[in-house]
Amino acid sequence: MINRKDITGIILSGGKSNRMGTDKGFLSLNGKLFTQYCIDALTPLVSEIIIVSNHSDYDRFGLKRVEDVIEHAGPLAGLYSGLLQSKTLYNIVLSCDVPLVTSSILKKLIEDISDDIDVAQIESNGKTMPLIALYKTKNKDLFYTLLKGGERRLRTAVNQCQVKNITLTSESEKFTVNVNTPEDLKMIENDYHY
Repeated sequence: MINRKDITGIILSGGKSNRMGTDKGFLSLNGKLFTQYCIDALTPLVSEIIIVSNHSDYDRFGLKRVEDVIEHAGPLAGLYSGLLQSKTLYNIVLSCDVPLVTSSILKKLIEDISDDIDVAQIESNGKTMPLIALYKTKNKDLFYTLLKGGERRLRTAVNQCQVKNITLTSESEKFTVNVNTPEDLKMIENDYHY
């Protein structure tokens, strides 16, 4: 398995959160901020954590924060900005809206990466999840080319890489729930108590 010294954690927290109406990274579940859940899941597996956000509010976590190199270009630009700052070969990338994610889910990405794979991503509930994924840093050159060409869709970029999907068991799928709306938040508050 890859050593944690060769892995950086990248949390993407730059989204507009239109459906939620507020910055999702600062939503709280059981008294803990979403971003802190992501940090806690990443910490045992990585040597450094980078938060990609243009908002200085994220400095409160005491981690390296980088701003989008290309503004208003969505998660692909956020991912590129994080990879640009990474000093390691591998990167576990998380969006800040998956508070239930665990280290054991992320560990599956590390266990299943190989030399011929550029991206290992979780597949949950029949959907691939490019924002719960392991990326090789070398992908940044391709992503930059796509961004300069006007591409904004992360899935389109990922599909141009050698990708491995790691399918979760049905019991594990609950740990990858995205919280995009106030209704989603209510659902996980009702269903999950830690």
